[in-house]
Amino acid sequence: MGKAKLILGLAVLAMAVVAGWPIAWCELANLELREDLRDIAAQNAVRIGLAPPSTDEYLRSTVVRAAKEHEIQLEPEQVTLHRTGTAEAPILYLAADYNVHVKLPGYSFTLHFTPSSAR
Repeated sequence: MGKAKLILGLAVLAMAVVAGWPIAWCELANLELREDLRDIAAQNAVRIGLAPPSTDEYLRSTVVRAAKEHEIQLEPEQVTLHRTGTAEAPILYLAADYNVHVKLPGYSFTLHFTPSSAR
């Protein structure tokens, strides 16, 4: 009886890992993209005068490249960009809106993510 419980417990644990890993991977990639959005929006080089302000197109392509590094499929149209503040103290808000299709054994579903540079 004890061996059967052990085998059943290990089987349940293995199934939980198999089901949980793809979801955890998507969540981790989303968290990393959110950190990248915060770094991009900080515009530190612009603030200290080392670089001119970036164009909207350049910022969107930078976000798309950052997403690709985390294996997230993102198009420039899925990136929201808002500029506020003054030329001396610009404030930049970046956000992305995307879906990830997760396939599990016998089941698949879509996760929706909206990471942003807001704290």
